[in-house]
Amino acid sequence: MRIAVLTGGGDCPGLNAVIRAVVRRAANHRFEVIGLRDGWKGLLEDQTFPLTRASTAGILHRGGTILGTSRINPFKVEGGVERVLENVRRHGIEAVVAIGGEGTLSAAGRLFEHGLPVVGIPKTIDNDLGGTDYTFGFDTAVSIATEAIDRLHSTAESHKRVIVVEVMGRHVGWIATHSGIAGGADVILVPEQLRRRHAGGTSFSIVVVAEGTKIRSRPDEPEHVISSGAVDEAGRVRLGGVGAYVAAEIERRTGFETRVSVLGHIQRGGSPTAHDRVLASRFGVHATDMVAQGEFGRMAALQGNVVTSVPLEEATRTLKRVPAEYFDVARVFFG
Repeated sequence: MRIAVLTGGGDCPGLNAVIRAVVRRAANHRFEVIGLRDGWKGLLEDQTFPLTRASTAGILHRGGTILGTSRINPFKVEGGVERVLENVRRHGIEAVVAIGGEGTLSAAGRLFEHGLPVVGIPKTIDNDLGGTDYTFGFDTAVSIATEAIDRLHSTAESHKRVIVVEVMGRHVGWIATHSGIAGGADVILVPEQLRRRHAGGTSFSIVVVAEGTKIRSRPDEPEHVISSGAVDEAGRVRLGGVGAYVAAEIERRTGFETRVSVLGHIQRGGSPTAHDRVLASRFGVHATDMVAQGEFGRMAALQGNVVTSVPLEEATRTLKRVPAEYFDVARVFFG
């Protein structure tokens, strides 16, 4: 049996670990594995290459993806679906393992409806996919953000400043919430609370804000995200700048000297944590077993501490938002 593997969407630590796991488990099933370059683009433009034990040796700890990635969606390319299915037939591909987030796996679900035998593996540092408790890449991003917050505490205290830390999180605040709690951030966006904190003798504050946070410039205006106005290859607006906006507003309303630190793509890079290496490996093994069992149209998922599978439609139907109880925990440490 010949299977193909692709990585789509934003890169994150752990992608190479899951590719390695698929190749190793495939050998147990006597599957041949080929890689698709740059996500769905590999099937659109017929860019493939063999994946073997030798070619995937030594990649467990590496960040990024040896396959390359893109946000190309076959359904947004004229004749794209037909080209994908034709290349699948021409190469004798009997199953595709799609590793990605909401965009990549939504396309996988729709292609399954067009007859493509596909299984999904959840990957996103935002941890916003439904059907799974956690995605790999998230733990590494939180660890990087937490370390940054730890380092910013000392300079904020030394200079008696407020420091705003802008972290990734397009539609949900998982990274901001987890790193804020872990890093001891004050996570306060209300000037009156900042004044109360400083009046109590604390001369500095750390504020964590997700890049996708919606703001309202005036009470009579609708909420909106701050962006450069540019769009990526998937047509999504490129976010960034809310940290600077919040910092300027804090300084204007309170008079406290305020700085901003934007972590950006630092959160995506570097070696995955041990947790993400293990989770990615478990997902890769389980997804390959799903192929062997003919469980197509489904995604490997972590529920509790058990790796199982859920329909791709369920995984991509709605974004998984941070539960209220997480905010209740965070509020204990505000101020």
